[in-house]
Amino acid sequence: MKFDKFFLSDDLLRNLNDNGFFRTTDIQFKAIPSIMKGEDVLAIAQTGTGKTAAFAIPIINAIHVQKTSKRSNGVKCLVMVPTRELAQQIGEVFNMLCKHTKVKAFAVYGGVEHDRQIEKLQDGLDIVIATPGRMSDLIHHGHLDLYHVNTLVLDEADRMLDLGFIDEVEIIKRKLVQRHQTLFFSATINPEIKKLAYSQVNSNAIRIQIAPEDPISKNVTHFVMFVETDDKRFFLAEYLQQNPNGKFVIFVRTRVRAERVANALAKVNISALTIHGDKEQQQRSDVMKKFRANESRILIATDISARGIDINDVTHVINYDLPEKPENYVHRIGRTGRGMNKGVAVSFCSKEEKPLLEEIEKLIMKEIVVFNVSKTEYKTIIAVPPKKEMNFQEMIAFEESLMQPRRKKKHR
Repeated sequence: MKFDKFFLSDDLLRNLNDNGFFRTTDIQFKAIPSIMKGEDVLAIAQTGTGKTAAFAIPIINAIHVQKTSKRSNGVKCLVMVPTRELAQQIGEVFNMLCKHTKVKAFAVYGGVEHDRQIEKLQDGLDIVIATPGRMSDLIHHGHLDLYHVNTLVLDEADRMLDLGFIDEVEIIKRKLVQRHQTLFFSATINPEIKKLAYSQVNSNAIRIQIAPEDPISKNVTHFVMFVETDDKRFFLAEYLQQNPNGKFVIFVRTRVRAERVANALAKVNISALTIHGDKEQQQRSDVMKKFRANESRILIATDISARGIDINDVTHVINYDLPEKPENYVHRIGRTGRGMNKGVAVSFCSKEEKPLLEEIEKLIMKEIVVFNVSKTEYKTIIAVPPKKEMNFQEMIAFEESLMQPRRKKKHR
């Protein structure tokens, strides 16, 4: 469906056209009409489905048509997100779509100086995108007035639950004076998230679930290799060397491990960037800028930073460590196979991690294809230093075969 069928303002339609938004995605088609009517919405949609625009478009349109000038009469909409990177990313989408309108949006988050953020709030904003911590801080010090807020967006609410931000969300919500519309977006759904959702939206909320039977993108091919923990670095180096044109996000369990893996790769002349909570905000921003600009094709990340990685040309996600929560597998692999692009998810699974693999397969409702490595090949790969002539050509051929269209098979 084309966006002009929604009776959006000409200024907003101009922005959409200028930025290549011509037809709606599934989540946009289903969510925009309900949001424009002022209804609460509970939406379950993966990253990469266009969900940010699904709530940004109707919110911007409503504020734009109500305003008579650029001057703001108070913040009308709060968008709460779990991480700084996600706040930046969503702020960029809002600013892009606000360009020719009367609407002013800005993202605030920790790790940077307060002064510019406070100055922006004092100048007047219509939409504030923020992490719960920074939003609470600004409210506490009297810099953010919630009196005029009539729309609350909770994006990636499942991740906020994981990170323990829900108490802060509840405190902020209780401070809202006006009757307000609540838009609840999550990439995954389980009983705990469902309970949270229905505590936030009203009983008549519109529920939207995209691809409810398959929580993972059909554009991504998955396979797993059984590798001992101490040997993973050798398999990783070999795989990266044999895919020189790929763009990788590699997930590890801890911040320390991220640096250790990067150092191990450096020893075999493979350069990688790292992003995790120990880095200052400016460092994290610089890392993402370099990765987007292809100054490095390899990014090593922890789960906490995953949601801010919104880059369409990532070809591979590697689970160097399997996630402790199966839902995080869905979040991790959402970094590849975005839009119409194909992607590959590779998991290195040790003996200790097999129970985690079973939980992941249960969540995604399919068995992940196993790539078996012969004992001879295994011994060759873990030789130190890695030998250039030893490669994963068989694995690459196997991976390519998985990307070919296949008959649908029933999964147990």
